[in-house]
Amino acid sequence: MKLRFTITGPKVHDVGYRPYLAELAMRLALRGFEVYNDDEAVITQVEGDEKRVKKFADSIRTEIPPLAEVEDIESEEYIGDVMPLWQFASLNTASQMNKAVPILMEIRDNTRLLPEMKDDLKEMKGDIKEMKSDLKAVKGNTDTIPQTLEEIKGLREDIQPGFTIQFRQVQRISRL
Repeated sequence: MKLRFTITGPKVHDVGYRPYLAELAMRLALRGFEVYNDDEAVITQVEGDEKRVKKFADSIRTEIPPLAEVEDIESEEYIGDVMPLWQFASLNTASQMNKAVPILMEIRDNTRLLPEMKDDLKEMKGDIKEMKSDLKAVKGNTDTIPQTLEEIKGLREDIQPGFTIQFRQVQRISRL
């Protein structure tokens, strides 16, 4: 049995759809399998015994890659040749490796920066500890504010009465 599936939707490319379908075809041991991107669709052709092809059809309708957004999956009988699964798997492996190698090299290059980043983090941790102790010192100084205000109130009684009125105005303004 041969079927062709057209999978359409807003996110069917660059979400791992082709590797997902290839893995499904291998898991079901289909004889033939091909998959490719076309405009806004993923097209796959499968060949195998009726039971396995139907299981493939059921699976692609009920399970999709996590990042994919699918609107429709159409199927139709397919008359043309379908590449043997082992051959597609070999070509697909090379294609996926060509995509993965540059990413892996970038990861390798970025991991070389980790020791330097650890030193920076240790330095930042020390700065944070120092800032915490500074904040504690400032907080300790704010605890004496009420006592200082009481001392000022006591002193103002010795100062001329006009100054007391000005002090109250300043005090009101500082509360705002």
